[in-house]
Amino acid sequence: MAKDILLEIGLEELPARFVTNSMNQLADKVKTWLEAKQIQYGELQAYSTPRRLSILVKGVAEAQADIHEEAKGPAKKNAQNEAGEWTKAAIGFSRGQGMAVEDIYFKEINGVEYAHVKKFVKGQETFTLLPELKEIIMSLTFPKNMRWADNDLRYIRPIKWIAALFGQEVIPFVITNVETSRHSKGHRFLGGEIEFVEPADYEKVMAEQYVIVDPLKRKQTILEQLQKLEEEKGWEIPVDQDLLEEVNNLVEFPTALYGNFEEEFLELPQEVLITSMKEHQRYFPVKSKTGELLPHFVTVRNGGADFLENVARGNEKVLRARLSDAAFFYREDQKMEIDHALNKLKSIVYHEEIGTLSEKTARVQRLTNILSGKLDFSAEQKENANRAAEICKFDLVTNMVYEFPELQGFMGEKYARQKGEAEAVSIAINEHYMPRNAEDSVPSTEVGAILSIAEKVDTISSFFAIGLIPSGSQDPYALRRQATGVVQILLHKNWQIELEDILSQSLSLLESDGVLKEGLESTKQELLSFFKLRLKHLLQEKGIRYDLIDAVLGNDIGVVSSLITRALVLEEKRTEAEFKENMEALSRVLNIASKAEEISEIQESLFENNDEHKLFEKYQAVKAKLDRNITESEYFDLLVSLKPEINQYFDHTMIMADDAAVKQNRLSQMAKLSILIKKFANVNEIIVK
Repeated sequence: MAKDILLEIGLEELPARFVTNSMNQLADKVKTWLEAKQIQYGELQAYSTPRRLSILVKGVAEAQADIHEEAKGPAKKNAQNEAGEWTKAAIGFSRGQGMAVEDIYFKEINGVEYAHVKKFVKGQETFTLLPELKEIIMSLTFPKNMRWADNDLRYIRPIKWIAALFGQEVIPFVITNVETSRHSKGHRFLGGEIEFVEPADYEKVMAEQYVIVDPLKRKQTILEQLQKLEEEKGWEIPVDQDLLEEVNNLVEFPTALYGNFEEEFLELPQEVLITSMKEHQRYFPVKSKTGELLPHFVTVRNGGADFLENVARGNEKVLRARLSDAAFFYREDQKMEIDHALNKLKSIVYHEEIGTLSEKTARVQRLTNILSGKLDFSAEQKENANRAAEICKFDLVTNMVYEFPELQGFMGEKYARQKGEAEAVSIAINEHYMPRNAEDSVPSTEVGAILSIAEKVDTISSFFAIGLIPSGSQDPYALRRQATGVVQILLHKNWQIELEDILSQSLSLLESDGVLKEGLESTKQELLSFFKLRLKHLLQEKGIRYDLIDAVLGNDIGVVSSLITRALVLEEKRTEAEFKENMEALSRVLNIASKAEEISEIQESLFENNDEHKLFEKYQAVKAKLDRNITESEYFDLLVSLKPEINQYFDHTMIMADDAAVKQNRLSQMAKLSILIKKFANVNEIIVK
């Protein structure tokens, strides 16, 4: 007969940003444990609130399944000697399986007889194994831990109670003087003590004590309440999903309410108002049906609907103070000139081994000018890019950004426009931070895009230059995110500039500034490997097969948009009937070309058969067309058009000829062909069947 498991860890209030991951981690560990113990179960549901992490497992078998299995041991020749006596290998094998040598029998596998034994393992009762849940609870990991009282356990927050049931029986174990029981606690203010009888009643019993334990149902409740307010008031309440997730993990019994603030604060930039509400107070802003910000806010209370007017007034008072500070900072910032702000950057250390913010900005400006010079920028665009790079960090020393770091770039754009800077310059100051995250878009303007690339590449190269390279899950300076941003911008803009060139220019500037502590070439190779991983992830997201990804990443990255397109071409072509033969022909060239120690000019006078002449003529014709402005698909078609001549060449030509001059000439011809092929992809990496 099956029973249910209920496990609830009661804690002091958890940080909202850690709740969901902690819940999922507990669920995953319990699933893994049940499967490892071969305990059958039906459904596992995870729950969480700020005060609890819990799981309910339905239909759990009362015992492990009995195991009948066959174990394979040493070959017969190693299990018995010539006299038929058991060897040490056989004795050790049988003992290791909990059996005797008398239980050994032989089975033939692929013409060889091996020792075998049949084992029967009686399944243990589930209840006797369940105290191991203690180890699962203690094994949970968190970004931040704490100790309390005189306990040795370091945990995210102090454990206050543990409810653990298997059916109606309490699963016995103790953690930090907290003994498991069938008891829990409801809402901190609205609920009371709870005694569970059946695990299956968990959600119902908790709801009676004003706790919605299912985070999805709690979130849906919040959304429904926001929608009701929208309908009643004629508002639009934009829902930021990150804010919704955070608010959801701050409450056990949500009740939405609204408050107001003075209309005079609407004179502040929208970003300031929304950031004040969202980041500091966890409020949802309110807009009109036409998208204008209104002097109202919505918050979610952890409790019922009683005395909402008092709660609203309290929140209004707090927000009013916040907005008053913001208004003061905004007025004070108007008095600051950009040149004064730039001068202050000289005293702010970006990193002790990299230099000040002023030094970094100057280097970004130089890199921006180099890159804009390599692109088809007008004189005005180059001038705007130079100015944007020069002042792109000035808002970091403003009062507003000091108080609200999330507004860097946004305030730079506002203030630059107020100070009379060109519109393209103002926009670029904001856009050079883009994309800020995985959901953000790339810069929309050319000036913003080139500045964003220069700033991000300088940041990445700087940390690589001093040996601070991301490893494992450690990436304190978000270099992976910034590298992904560089790739996305280059792809979106389709700029014909090679990534290797960008990195070389950046490292050269770092070397001239005395920042480069590692070897120039080794640092560049590490950077290229780093960017190739970002490209690999991007191609995987596009559904490109792994070997095709390896093929296009097998050599230089080159132009990012071209590399992505080449991978897409291979993915499209691989289903064609002749793809296997085409790749095999091109691979033959790469394989033999790898034997060429040097590449010399091809001498037709050394050709000994007509197939050599035909392949050379076809090579010259194809190369002439490849040097023109053609698409990646056309490039592929030109390469595979070499197949007949390649196959005929190999059928009638011995590359490794006895004559050294002839041999070198043939290897050089293969090497030159391989250069054309590798510019498209290292086809040796492609798996063809």
